Amino acid sequence: MKAITFSKLKYLFLFSLIMSTFTTSAQEEEEEEETPKFSLSGSVDAYFRTNFNGLNKSEVIVGGDQVSMTPAAPATSFANDPGFAFGMANLIAAYEGDKVGFVADLVFGPRGEDAVFLSAPANNIVNQLYVYYQVNDALRFTFGNFNTFLGYEVISPAANFNYSTSYMFSYGPFSHTGLKADFSFDENWTGMLAVMNPTDYTEFNPIGKYSFGAQLGYSNDSGSAYLNLLYGEQSLSDEALFQIDLTTGWNLTETFYLGLNTTYQDTDGTGFYGAAIYPQVSLSESFGLGLRAEYFKESEDGGFVYGDDTSTTAFTLTGNYTVGSLMIKPELRLDSVSEDVFLTDNLDMTDNLASFVLAAVYAF
Repeated sequence: MKAITFSKLKYLFLFSLIMSTFTTSAQEEEEEEETPKFSLSGSVDAYFRTNFNGLNKSEVIVGGDQVSMTPAAPATSFANDPGFAFGMANLIAAYEGDKVGFVADLVFGPRGEDAVFLSAPANNIVNQLYVYYQVNDALRFTFGNFNTFLGYEVISPAANFNYSTSYMFSYGPFSHTGLKADFSFDENWTGMLAVMNPTDYTEFNPIGKYSFGAQLGYSNDSGSAYLNLLYGEQSLSDEALFQIDLTTGWNLTETFYLGLNTTYQDTDGTGFYGAAIYPQVSLSESFGLGLRAEYFKESEDGGFVYGDDTSTTAFTLTGNYTVGSLMIKPELRLDSVSEDVFLTDNLDMTDNLASFVLAAVYAF
């Protein structure tokens, strides 16, 4: 009798031990899945730039005197300095879990400073700084400072095929600070609604007015398309900025990709509209060619880039050679404007500028 009782107790003990071990293991596995993971990523970039028919130096001799001039360059963001120059160091620290997490995106260097141009000098290293809450598979909230949802191109040179940037990107918003809600309707359709500070006021709201954003997206295995809207007063005046933007890109074959960006922006008669196509072909596992062909038109009574009612056509041909984590990008660019806006070596004005850029981008 004692032996039978001991045997039953033994198996009961073993069963309890197994179940306890299984439960503990399952709890540890669940905790492991829910524990946020820390990651550090980013990029470093440098470049060489020269003009074929424009002024390449900032100091010239005029009438025997040394005079400071502005080297000829497209009126777009970032890669406009002559000679050897550097872009930025980008460090992205993230602590991300299934439900909650944060991203701190820091930038150091001229490209980063230009991207956060409305920040105070002491704080102009913060490109993005936000927390998120993934409520469920269909809803995610993001609170803080995040890069814009409009446009085809982005601030990071590692995420763009072309090294120099387009006019539409350069004069659209760079970043927003506010609250946005991302929706997933099904496997293909997504949406977004946001309330934000005026565009590029990333630290705080200096004027007490807010902007509103919206996005409708569709994606599948071949590509994606996003319709973006931005509306809100950007200054103390009652004039509101309105921008509508379409961004799309599709893999038409295994080696050929075609992207498109078209946008329209207006603030009481001041603004622009434009369109650009981005065909890209992969010639090998390590080398590809990409073209950006852009048309950019400024408002008749409110042009702020080259002048009222000016139009610009820009062609940028970029090669992308990849060696491990290093991307080498040789780039030819031709900008043609309806007015004489570029300074030549003879200190004359011309309506076109041909330039060359050789960039190196290391992403990690």
